[in-house]
Amino acid sequence: MNLSLEYKIREPKIKLDKNPLILLLHGYGSNEEDLFSFATELPEEYYIISARAPYDMQYGAFAWYAINFDADENKFSDHEQAKVSRDLIAGFIDELIANYPIDEKQIALVGFSQGAILSYAVALSYPEKVQKVVAMSGYLNLEIVAEDYLKNNFNNLKIFASHGTVDQVIPVEWARKTPAIVENLGINITYKEYPIGHGVAPQNFYDFKNWLQEK
Repeated sequence: MNLSLEYKIREPKIKLDKNPLILLLHGYGSNEEDLFSFATELPEEYYIISARAPYDMQYGAFAWYAINFDADENKFSDHEQAKVSRDLIAGFIDELIANYPIDEKQIALVGFSQGAILSYAVALSYPEKVQKVVAMSGYLNLEIVAEDYLKNNFNNLKIFASHGTVDQVIPVEWARKTPAIVENLGINITYKEYPIGHGVAPQNFYDFKNWLQEK
């Protein structure tokens, strides 16, 4: 199958007429193998699909958008590339539904770092496509959300956000701003912090897995 993004897939161990989907979105400079290492630990009724970001940085490293460093070392993101990736992911979800027996009412995005930033952007831009978001070590960047997102209906969207308190890549302060913005949109959010850097603590993994299985 020639879909718009490269990906790895773990078929559900428990086959239903239509199965729920977890779509894994890796961070900057990584690839689809990274989060796919979780696949064996995730609930057996899900399709687990790990997508590769479109921008090739060479040597097995990929990005959803460029991060540029200016003289002050202030990172700034290429918002235009980020919006292209946002729409690519939304289209990729449609392709997956067309090609696999996926329940379109049970789709979860699980993103790390840049993948988490994109997960927020996709969910707020296309809430009809996504019901759950797990955003680890990322933050909500409204610059890359669809311009008319406030018209969207977020009633079916739930978010689990987490961050390391000593994250040296994305400051925890950026993540702490997210819950209030999301709650103002009427979206149910669970926010947790762990005493780690830029990574996924075992407890974080355990917490989001339990959250995914809550009815």
